[in-house]
Amino acid sequence: MTRKPVIAIDGYSSTGKSSISKEIAKRLDLIHLDTGALYRGITYFALSKCRSKTMSIDLELLYSAFDTIQLDFKEIDNELELYLNNKSIAMEIRSPEVSDQVSFIAKQAPVREFLLETQRQIASKGGVIMDGRDIGTTVLPDANYKFFLTASIEERTKRRYMELLSFGQKTDSDSVRQNLQQRDKMDSERDVSPLRQAPDAILIDNSSLTKEETIGLILKHIEDN
Repeated sequence: MTRKPVIAIDGYSSTGKSSISKEIAKRLDLIHLDTGALYRGITYFALSKCRSKTMSIDLELLYSAFDTIQLDFKEIDNELELYLNNKSIAMEIRSPEVSDQVSFIAKQAPVREFLLETQRQIASKGGVIMDGRDIGTTVLPDANYKFFLTASIEERTKRRYMELLSFGQKTDSDSVRQNLQQRDKMDSERDVSPLRQAPDAILIDNSSLTKEETIGLILKHIEDN
């Protein structure tokens, strides 16, 4: 049996990486892994269990608790849903508080090392599409196909705002825009595995593209190569 491909999709927040990857997974009969969910899961745990007396995140307490963290994905319709210690946290990890802290947690070297092997193990047998910020550069540098998604801050703000509303979360466009800009800066400037386009990744700016048009471009490249 021919080994199914491994596909890496990196890019900025709210460029549609996750929803696009999910749809491509369905069409190509692959498993989709939202690596951002793993970092959100760690962030959710830190906010819930690792607060200092001032209510900020205590990193040393978080690191010492790694042995108590069990992050698992359960496959549902070719999609992996995140569970923390046997409890689904699919909705909780999308909260504004987690969004505000996830880039801070994700730039910590011990966190990235803790999650790296999990991601590589899932991809080792092929048939996986992963999206994140360092998949093509660090996690899966030998992926069969690599893509990097970007879009204007205006378009990304609109998308993220509508997503939060769909989750029933109250916010405003200015707060969403500020959060995205802060995350862009932290993700791009962190010392460990910063957000950047892999040299062999296909760049797609989908500011003016629909989700379906973006999917079409990715599928065409895969079919042509």
